Amino acid sequence: MNLHDRTRVSEVMSTPLETVAADVPIREAARRMHDDDISALVVTAGGGCIVTQSDIVGAVAEGKDTTETLVQDVMTEDVETVTPDLLMEEVAAMMTMYGVKHLPVVDDDYVGMISSTDVAAHIS
Repeated sequence: MNLHDRTRVSEVMSTPLETVAADVPIREAARRMHDDDISALVVTAGGGCIVTQSDIVGAVAEGKDTTETLVQDVMTEDVETVTPDLLMEEVAAMMTMYGVKHLPVVDDDYVGMISSTDVAAHIS
C-alpha cells in the first residue's frame, strides 16, 4: 500500500457477515468455516466476540471434544472493530498492533469482516 492509497474498508471487506451462536459446538462452527471458505465468524449475542480457525485448532490441540466444546468456550472476546470508512493502511496498522488477523466491521451494527487475507489481496 502506498501513502496515497485512499481505499476504504467498505471497498474490500467480506460481506455478508457470517455469524454463529455462542452455544453451537465448535465442530459445527468449523464445518461452516470450511463450507463457506472463511476463517472467522462473529458470535451472535456475544457482545463483540469472534471465533476463528485458530481458536478451534487450539481447542483441538488441547484435546477438547469438538462436539461437546461450545463456541463460547473458545471464542475471542472483546475484539477490536473497524468502521467501513477506515483506510486500508489504518487496518493493516491495527492488525499489526493488536496481533490479529480479523476485524469485524461495524456501522451501527456488524456489517462485514476484514481479514489479513483481504489486506494482502488488496496490496497485490
